[in-house]
Amino acid sequence: MNILNVSAVQKIYTTRFGGNKVEALKSVSFGVEEGEYVAIMGESGSGKTTLLNILAALDKPTSGSVVLDGNDLSKIKESQVAAFRRDNLGFVFQEFNLLDTFTLEDNIYLPLVLAGKNHREMQLRLLPIAKQLGISKLLKKYPYEVSGGQKQRAAVARALITNPKLILADEPTGALDSKATDELLTLFEEINKAGQTILMVTHSVKAASHAGRVLFIKDGEVFHQIYRGEHTDEELYQLISDTLTMLATGGEKE
Repeated sequence: MNILNVSAVQKIYTTRFGGNKVEALKSVSFGVEEGEYVAIMGESGSGKTTLLNILAALDKPTSGSVVLDGNDLSKIKESQVAAFRRDNLGFVFQEFNLLDTFTLEDNIYLPLVLAGKNHREMQLRLLPIAKQLGISKLLKKYPYEVSGGQKQRAAVARALITNPKLILADEPTGALDSKATDELLTLFEEINKAGQTILMVTHSVKAASHAGRVLFIKDGEVFHQIYRGEHTDEELYQLISDTLTMLATGGEKE
């Protein structure tokens, strides 16, 4: 059963002075099943960021619809969008987006504080997540006291603590070294196997090769997709590389 349905999404921007129209997304359609792990790839300017902003309810499509767990995002009242985003979506960013004046613990608690949860409930939610992510002993530290990989684990904990319907990850390995990247990708696989739905936008072939399905965006449309099936990470890596080469050289999808 699909938890996310994207149907014929188009996004047109009008330039500020000239009145020229730029079609960032032409007609994007795809679904994501509950518990699926999907990566979205494409060259710069392909429309990935625009699509991510629409999926995050930060922007609205010019036409088409995005339905998350039965809720059409474009029909949610402006006054309710922030609460809907907080309750249904978890975010993992390239630059972590942690507050340096807060401990890791307080950074992770932040969405629950905004939701009005009491401290006891927040503690009960955090303990198993912190244990799973290996950051239990780091919770009282500040972001500037820990490594990039540890910051990203805290960011993942913040995304998970609200029990979101969907995690949106934007270049989650972009600021990490190779060791921290490997650790984070293993972590994402574990989280996904536990039932969490993940949609990741990435330029990294390595990151995408850990997903269950890879969507390729070209010129504002879904150009191609690859399913993991029985492929190993290495085999999927090669298939992704070949597809990106085809995209870059103007080849046609099969």
